[in-house]
Amino acid sequence: MRRSIVACAALLGLSLNAHAAPPSVAVDIAPLHSLVSQVMGSVAEPTLIIPAESSPHHYTLRPSQAKALASADVVFWIGEGFTPWLEKSLDNLASSAQKVEVLEIEGTTTHGYREGATFEKHEHDDEHEEEGHDDEKEHKKDEHHDEHDGNDPHAWLDPENAKIWVKHISDVLSKQDPENAAAYSSNATATIASLDAMIVSTRTQIEALGQPKFIVFHDAYQYFEKRFGISAAGSISLGDAEDPSPARVKEIQETVKKLGVNCIFTEPQYNAGLVKNVFAGTSISTIGVMDPLGASISTGSGHYQALIQAMINSISQCK
Repeated sequence: MRRSIVACAALLGLSLNAHAAPPSVAVDIAPLHSLVSQVMGSVAEPTLIIPAESSPHHYTLRPSQAKALASADVVFWIGEGFTPWLEKSLDNLASSAQKVEVLEIEGTTTHGYREGATFEKHEHDDEHEEEGHDDEKEHKKDEHHDEHDGNDPHAWLDPENAKIWVKHISDVLSKQDPENAAAYSSNATATIASLDAMIVSTRTQIEALGQPKFIVFHDAYQYFEKRFGISAAGSISLGDAEDPSPARVKEIQETVKKLGVNCIFTEPQYNAGLVKNVFAGTSISTIGVMDPLGASISTGSGHYQALIQAMINSISQCK
């Protein structure tokens, strides 16, 4: 009889331990992974699916990453507009997981894609309500299989969005794992306070730079630009970083001459040689790196704040 009681207690203990295990969490890109890591804190470590040094637009999952999706209880991802290929993988591999598309979280600020190689004459409202679309724009929308009325998906570069996401991440994890809800809530509060301080610091640093004239590799930075009152003169490639058309190259070269642009930023995930070819013989004197994913930054909880600071450091190169 005593042996039966002990056996039942052991089984009960095993059941309780299994219940207490935190959820298995997977995240698509490094900046979002950082935010999730900050919320989870010491409870558990989420798995990063797409390495920061890889292009998320066209990526093939490794077996270990497919396994992480298959075993995930929760998946946080930017959205179908950013990685359309991932949606099918989530349906096939993580069919039973709770999937959180952060672009769809209520309160998230979104902006429509900007048109043309130069932004000053193509700025339009965030609702992206325009009568016509040129062939290049339509091609871009097709490439992204856009489900967000033409919205640019690089929304993590607005830290105000990051704050909204952190709160939602905490809520999702707390429902999945009530035993650690207090930890998630406390971590989220601390993360939001950190982001608030970073926003103030970033604004101060950006204001000190004046209005440098620079060109970016692809149009991925308007969330940062609009939040902090700075603007790129244009981009070489479209939002999905495809090779530019000859007409686009000509337009961007003319912009360099017209505005006296002397600074261009490449990205580590793409071909820097293309940048050098486009701007050969122009007034460009500084070729730097600006990276919306943070390929050179260690992944984990500190990644997001370091990414924003790295962007400031890049822009400060333009004198």
